[in-house]
Amino acid sequence: MSKSALKPDARTKLLNAALSVIRTKGYSATTVDELCAAAGVTKGAFFHHFKSKDELGVAAANHWSETTGALFAGAPYHKLAAPLDRVLGYLEFRKALLKGGVPDFTCLVGTMVQETYETAPTIRDACASSITSHAATLEADIEAAISESNLTPDWTAKSLALHFQAVIQGAFILAKATGGADIAADSIDHLCRYIRMLFGAGAERNGV
Repeated sequence: MSKSALKPDARTKLLNAALSVIRTKGYSATTVDELCAAAGVTKGAFFHHFKSKDELGVAAANHWSETTGALFAGAPYHKLAAPLDRVLGYLEFRKALLKGGVPDFTCLVGTMVQETYETAPTIRDACASSITSHAATLEADIEAAISESNLTPDWTAKSLALHFQAVIQGAFILAKATGGADIAADSIDHLCRYIRMLFGAGAERNGV
């Protein structure tokens, strides 16, 4: 394959730029000019691919889902034998991703939805789909852990998977408020402890 065939097109460059710039500045503060500058494309190229910034916002949410989906699909916790270990391994993997500056590890769709949930329903819906679709990837392992632990809970695997996302998104907000990842890591550690207690697992399981 030629080098030119491997080069991202203007649309992909803009979407990749959006992932970086919006996580750094927020959606409202990000301008089309800044996105074009970060992507190294013209404003004409922007409007060739997107009718508006909001249209790019929806596409960026979908691009985020595809990019992070591939990352999590290939994560090592899937290879663990016990379902509860896979559930805890997912949380450990989330903790391991807390590297670099705050914009490097926080969530694009979590950032955008906080600003747009009332003003841009198409972006809100794309962000909701991204978060809930990701949560759904945890449900099978949670269901298996429930069965293996002989639990008969008054909650569902779906509700617990969404609770994971609520804690993690809240942890990102705390990281933004404090300027660092330590408080987010602590939140994930607390969530791991809660899961062990919920499933009656020992504190030594999976290392935290």
